[in-house]
Amino acid sequence: MAKTAFPVRADVVIIGGGIVGCSIAYHLTKIGIRNVVVLERKQLTSGTTWHAAGLVGQLRATRNLTELAKYTADLFEGLEKETGQATGFKQNGSISLALTDGRMEELLRGASMAKNFGLEVDVIGLDEIKRRIPHYNLDNVKGGVFLPKDGQVNPIDVTQALAAGARSRGAKVFENTKVTRILTAKGKAAGVETTAGTIKADKVVLATGMWSRELGKSVGVSIPLHACEHFYIVSEPIDALPRNMPVVRVADECTYYKEDAGKLMVGAFEPKAKPWGGGGIDDEHAFVTLPEDMDHFEPILANAINRVPLLETAGIQLFFNGPESFTPDVRYYLGEAPEVKNLFMATGFNSIGIQSSGGAGLVLSQWIKNGHPPMDVNGMDIRRIHPFQSNSNYIRERVSESLGLLYAMHWPYRQAETSRGVRRSPFYTQTKALGAVFGEVNGYERPNWYGRDGVKPEYEYSYGRQNWFACAQYEADRLKNDVVFFDQSSFCKFLVEGKDALKHLNRICANDIDVAKGKVVYTQWLNERGGIEADLTVTRLGERKFMVVSGSATQTRDLTWLRRNIPDGANCTVTDISSGLPMLSLMGPKSRALLRKLSGEDLSNAAFPFATSREIEIGCAMVRATRLTYVGELGWELYMPAEFSEHVLETILKAGVEFALAPAGMHSMNNARMEKGYRHWGHDIADEDTPLEAGLGFGVAWDKKGGFIGQKALAKQRKLKLLAKRMVAIALKDTSNNAPMMYHEEPVYRNGVIVGSTTSGAWGHRIGRSLALAYVKNADGVTKEWLDSGTWEVELAWKRHAADVQLQPFYDPRGERIKT
Repeated sequence: MAKTAFPVRADVVIIGGGIVGCSIAYHLTKIGIRNVVVLERKQLTSGTTWHAAGLVGQLRATRNLTELAKYTADLFEGLEKETGQATGFKQNGSISLALTDGRMEELLRGASMAKNFGLEVDVIGLDEIKRRIPHYNLDNVKGGVFLPKDGQVNPIDVTQALAAGARSRGAKVFENTKVTRILTAKGKAAGVETTAGTIKADKVVLATGMWSRELGKSVGVSIPLHACEHFYIVSEPIDALPRNMPVVRVADECTYYKEDAGKLMVGAFEPKAKPWGGGGIDDEHAFVTLPEDMDHFEPILANAINRVPLLETAGIQLFFNGPESFTPDVRYYLGEAPEVKNLFMATGFNSIGIQSSGGAGLVLSQWIKNGHPPMDVNGMDIRRIHPFQSNSNYIRERVSESLGLLYAMHWPYRQAETSRGVRRSPFYTQTKALGAVFGEVNGYERPNWYGRDGVKPEYEYSYGRQNWFACAQYEADRLKNDVVFFDQSSFCKFLVEGKDALKHLNRICANDIDVAKGKVVYTQWLNERGGIEADLTVTRLGERKFMVVSGSATQTRDLTWLRRNIPDGANCTVTDISSGLPMLSLMGPKSRALLRKLSGEDLSNAAFPFATSREIEIGCAMVRATRLTYVGELGWELYMPAEFSEHVLETILKAGVEFALAPAGMHSMNNARMEKGYRHWGHDIADEDTPLEAGLGFGVAWDKKGGFIGQKALAKQRKLKLLAKRMVAIALKDTSNNAPMMYHEEPVYRNGVIVGSTTSGAWGHRIGRSLALAYVKNADGVTKEWLDSGTWEVELAWKRHAADVQLQPFYDPRGERIKT
């Protein structure tokens, strides 16, 4: 067979020949992009894929992630027939066991969520568990969940099958070809240099696993990941082991079990992992195993022998320890790098690369072809991270926790425990002294709640009312009746300036920002399909000067979208001023009186109407006061240069005594915005949702001069008489102290049929009800009449609960408290 000539040109170069890299090549060639080159530094699968356990689970945390996992299972099922290459795929299902009440509720909530996704799932009791896995000790087991379509594969065989499929349609795969340099030109990826020659390319993909961080760093791209040691054992053959045994997960003991050719594999995701490779990974690394560490693994093994007594007399054929890469939030990276155009990521798979490979290949191939993902993938989009997270000290410490989070309890409001205290507000010391209990978003410490009345200032997690519930109730009472302050310094702020600033920013915004100086505009940024890319405010500071304010988690994403939609050569600059401009907000009916005392200004509706911004004096500082709210009460956001921040808060606290001023945290802000039905980007709205579907059409300037991105698609939807999908507000009818909490992705029923799912939820402390937002669908249109004529329920942990459903919010639907 003639040797394939090394190419000098490709449409797409994929760096990395593991299962994900080969899946991307497979899917690219399937959609017509066939000049694809895969470059593997050693041999296919030699990095991490070769030693993966090969588990194929389908239930993930969101609808789209679950759809992608389902797609992967379907792909594996037909791959052998398509390519002629064996894959070892079999579907014996999986069983997850619960040893605690908390874990059982987690499994039940997941089972309800699976229904919502159309995924086959059974909640099973001890008798059924014993029937399916009779060789297991069920001491302390509360119950379990069975997913019959879950399975397992041979990772090496699947990778070879994907590579074969790609080759059959024209892709070229080169082994023992190391990429020595990524080529860039004018801020775009332009190809690669390798040990075999240079290839020019339109697009470059990094599917390089634990090598990705250093490779990205070489071209100024932040890819926060780090390898950890991952352990498993394989027993000697066990005659009594059923060959059709489902995969079994006992997360409370950190273990998973898989039958493998008559042997039992036992793997672990222990709470405290061992980071590896911080000093760099050897160039010759291939099919590498790391030293055994029985002391580290012994507690896992002891639990396994107790759980599966057959192991007590079976020998250990293999003790394996190999490196796998993990990310700070235990979610992988997909998408185009914000720093370099045409450079795409598919890396950091956190031990779920096999079950994610098909979906990742499907999404990224279409993203490369069409310029946007085929679905909402914000939870995986690399634009979610902050560049500092690539810091070696930060990422090494964080991944020691990340590995264990795969099997840890996924409590609501759970906070990271490692790499804390990294990004601090200028108000950090002051709020801490007031009893703040901090949460973390992209490394930013934010007061989530304030301990008081003897409540211990640390989290005690549950799926019900957590220990901070009473503290949040106090904050809500002060918010409703008096005045509170929030530290919102973590919100991102961008300064947009220049002769062309209005022209280009107004095109990016769906609303009209050509307003008078000192006015504030609430708007969305849309994509060409009418989907919401960002949800934010724009303040006009001058004729050629604007300030954009958005949330904390979207800082990198929003900045990238803004800059990439301003044409090259435009007289328009964008500056991220987030770090230099901290922000406090004063919210509540007494906020006007407090701010009047502080500033001496006339803050009446006539002098300072809603959506107005101007500078005022507080103490010896000049502060920009902006009349807005995200909590449904009268209030102002206060922006000041960082060096004045402590002085400003000291002054506010001193003056606030007579107004019963209290600090309030981000949990109270979230609870309050839920009562008002305010949308949150990433939960309630994203790039698949339009403003019309989300109930945000009031923020669209349909006829403004110059139009806006996405106008054509949105205008087409506007012409429809009725919308088949709309966002609604939900409140459970149960108002007792035992009313369950809604969080996300719970099935919503109308007349006994699932018609939608929740997007976010919280307790409404001002109205005393369990609340959520949700999208519901009806082919004949979602109308008030359709909503009112139905009987509504929400399923939580395998039980349905009666609910009220409406289009308007449950708290102050007319907005009277905001504009008093």
